[in-house]
Amino acid sequence: MSIINRRARHEYHILETFEAGIILTGPEVKSIRQGQANLAEAHCIIRKEKLLLIGCHISPYKPAAMNNPREPARSRELLLHKKEVLRLLGKLKEQGLTIVPLKLYFNERGYAKLEIGLARGKKMHDKRRATKERDVKRDLQRQYKM
Repeated sequence: MSIINRRARHEYHILETFEAGIILTGPEVKSIRQGQANLAEAHCIIRKEKLLLIGCHISPYKPAAMNNPREPARSRELLLHKKEVLRLLGKLKEQGLTIVPLKLYFNERGYAKLEIGLARGKKMHDKRRATKERDVKRDLQRQYKM
């Protein structure tokens, strides 16, 4: 099961992607396995050379919610090598770049991973062009099927 941030690819040009680990509690892992997470409003920041995920909403896991209440939208620390964090920090100093979460998934070993992207915001005309290209591709595929 993976949770995908569809808005990110619509609103940003993704320049580079990274795979980061994420620090979670046990009930949060179970909620993510059930698909009870939302990346739509999430973003990443670097504070004191640590990468943080802000605004990711992970719904409480019902059986554990009574004993262990947690804030669903709390900030969570992401795990990257220090060199990668410093490299991202250097790139963020460029004007207009940001870090956006793209996909939350479990790897083959069962660890929760977050695919993050170094991104530049799209202008309105870029969004229109992307929508037009997607519509043209869809129309061409429909014609080939017939």
